[in-house]
Formats: sequence, C-alpha cells, structure tokens
Amino acid sequence: MQRTKLIGTVETAASFQLELALNADSAEERGPAAETDRGQGELWARVLSPENLNEAWRRVRENGGAAGIDRMSVAAFPVFFRANWTKVRAKLQAGTYAPSPVRRTWIPKKHSGERPLGIPTVLDRVIQQALAQVLGEVFEETFSEHSYAYRAGRNAHDALRAVRTAAAEGYTEAVDCDLKGFFDHVDHDLLMARVAARVRDKRVLRLIGRYLRAGVVMPDGTREPTLRGVPQGGPLSPLLANIALTPLDRELEGRGLRFARYADDFLILVKSRPQAERVMTDVVGFVEGKLKLTVNVAKSRVDRLAGCTFLGCRIERKQIRWSEAALEEFRAEVRRLTGRTWGVSMEHRLGSLSRYVRGWFGYYRISRTWGEVLELDKWMRRRVRQCYWKQWKRGPTRRRMLLRLGAPREEVHLASRSRKGCWRLSTNSLVQGALTNEWLDKQGVPNLQASWIAYHYPPKKEPSEPVSVTSPVK
Repeated sequence: MQRTKLIGTVETAASFQLELALNADSAEERGPAAETDRGQGELWARVLSPENLNEAWRRVRENGGAAGIDRMSVAAFPVFFRANWTKVRAKLQAGTYAPSPVRRTWIPKKHSGERPLGIPTVLDRVIQQALAQVLGEVFEETFSEHSYAYRAGRNAHDALRAVRTAAAEGYTEAVDCDLKGFFDHVDHDLLMARVAARVRDKRVLRLIGRYLRAGVVMPDGTREPTLRGVPQGGPLSPLLANIALTPLDRELEGRGLRFARYADDFLILVKSRPQAERVMTDVVGFVEGKLKLTVNVAKSRVDRLAGCTFLGCRIERKQIRWSEAALEEFRAEVRRLTGRTWGVSMEHRLGSLSRYVRGWFGYYRISRTWGEVLELDKWMRRRVRQCYWKQWKRGPTRRRMLLRLGAPREEVHLASRSRKGCWRLSTNSLVQGALTNEWLDKQGVPNLQASWIAYHYPPKKEPSEPVSVTSPVK
C-alpha cells in the first residue's frame, strides 16, 4: 500500500517543512514567556517548531489508526492541515485552542472483558505527539532505571531480562500488584503538579490540562466529562502515565527493592515470603494513600516468582518462557486463520497468518521453549496443509495438484481418492511429500524454527578490518 504523502498528493516532506517554516512565529509575534527560566521559555517554541511538527506528523501517519469524532482519516489530514493550520496555530499561541473530545470505543482484553480506548482526532494526535516529543526529553532524566515502557531504547524484553537477572541472584519471591483501571483513575491534580514541577510554561500546562479534561463522546453520541484518568489512545498518554507512576518507582528504590515496571504492570522481587507480605502491605498503602489509585485485590498476590506471569511470560528455572495463556492465544488465533470454513483465497489467508505470527512471535521468541517451538511449527504447517486440501476439494483437482508438486503418479490415487477428512489427510505421506516444508516456506507460511534460531543464535559478524587493542589513548 502506498504511503500517504505529507501534503496532498504531490508535495514532499521538504515542502511540508517549508510550509510550517513560513507559518512559524516571528520574534515579534511571540508573547512574553510565562516563566522566568529562558530554557523553559523556549519549550513552547520547540513544541510548535516546523521540525518537531513534521516529525510528529510522520509518526502519526506511520501509526495510522481510526478517525476521531470528526471522522477525518489520516489520509485526509494533509489537505485539512494546509487549509487550517494557520488558524489552529493562532489559537494555540493565544491559549484559546480547545481539543476535541475523544471518541470512545472498546477493545477486547486478552482474557476477559473490554478495555476502553479514547481515539483523538488526527489533528489532536499530531499536537499531542509534538508535545510528547519535547516533554519526553524534559522528563527522561527523572524516570527510574526500573521503568521500561514508552521509553527510547527500552522495551518489555528488557524488563523481563531484569526480572530474570534478579531471579538468578536469589530473588525468587514476588509481589505481583495489579492497579485497577489505572489509566481511568489517574488523579489530574496530582499529575499536573508533577508536570508543573519540571515545566513552568503556562501555555504547555494549560494545553495538557485541556487534553485531560477534553471529555469523551460515547457510541450513542452522548458526551461525558473526564474528571479523572488519562485516556488510552492518545500519543501523550504513555508519557503522562510514566510521570504519574514515577513516585512509586522512587518509593520502591528508596526501600532498596528489586523490581521492574512496564506501564502499570510491575513486579517486585524479594528473597523471603515474610518480606514479600510486608512489601505488599506497604505498597498497597502507598498506592492508595499517596497516588490515590486502587489496587485490584483479586488480581494481586504474593507468590513464588515461577508461579507469576509478567508481561505474558514466566520466569522458570532462571529462564524466560511464554505463559500458558499466551500459548493458548496463539493456538486460538491460528485456528481461526486456518479454519476450513473461512472462504478466502490462500494468498489472503497466508498473508493474514504471516502478519499475526510475525507480531506474536516477534515478541514471544524471547521464550526459551525450543521444544514447544518445534511442536507449534509442525502443528501450524499441518493446519495449512489441511487448508490446501480443503481448497482443492474434488478428487481430480487433488490428483492434478499432487502430480504438479511431484507426487508419484502410480501412488497419487491413495490420497486423492481417500474418504478421510482434511485434518487426517494433512499427515498423509503423499500430501506431506508434495506440500513440503520448503514449498510452504515459498508460499509464505511463517517458519517459527528459523525465526527462533536467528534470534537466540545470530550469526557472528567478522570485523571487516583488524582492530588494534594496543593503540595509545590520545
């Protein structure tokens, strides 16, 4: 699919930057800074700079996503921007810009229930992204080394490796604490106070506050206020979530505890069960007393680390392994994508299967479960062979396809005339000999074994030139 151009259908990234530069404020148009610190006074100018806005649009465009309440798509935004940005920028500068409320929708959770999602308009996504890029630099140095979500150079795998390292050092008792509806219950006053501790520009603070209070439009068209919470779905929300939970990180660090936090999902590790019980009591008191959040008692517990699931994985015998729930999720989705009643072409089916497996396995390949990888790979290929056999349907077609793929002519009738079902025939030696693993690879069937080996045992790169280790330091 061709990517949307930055402006209209013919303009380039350079022209997008040029138009922003032409619309940029001159020194005479800027009002007095709302704070005394000159560096903070430049913050607003950095947010609305052509370079920052261009990068914000690039990220919003690449992320795509659904339209907000104005029903404007990402593809249609450049035309709107060209016609309206001067007015929007003037409102931002005057402090009168009012963000649109987000469109409420729900996405299913992995296990049960639904998660509320707030979809901002594309314009508000661009402005939020521009804010997040600049404020992220301001707050990055305040974040804990134990915080891994929504930060450059850090990811969930790093959090899992940190837990594995702690387990190898004897920290095998876990405090698994779940925050109930974190994104929906963040206290606005506490959050804004923490933002204001680093940002003194009132224009930035006012705009963030308006995004927090923009409200939501429900599917039936009614509008509801947002008195608490950080709506999930906006580019600014991940940064605000990290800011809101940094006091928790500092509290745990001050107690000398080993932990890893990924957004609102965190695991604390200690060496004894009594200590774990004490930590759980203290953490609940801090979260509910100081942060004004709620701990989900039903989902929080003290347990052996091997019995806990963190970010979809378990740490067992000092190894990272995917959880049973993650494995069942994979099997269920592959069954759906390779279902015999799904009346689509094999090209469409294998494209959907490949995209899903790349995403799922791209994350869970960190798991040290080689035996299960072999079983899943074999099972998935059998599912695909079943689909081909079902698609060929009639005996003459099956015979013709088997012969085309190299099956022995004198034996092909043993499969093509069989009355056995597609699932049983998918393990037939003639069918497997024709639809080989190599042939399935060429059709686009994902190869889990090859992906797992490439990740855990990458080929060593030889240096192109010899490196001197005795050169004097200058």
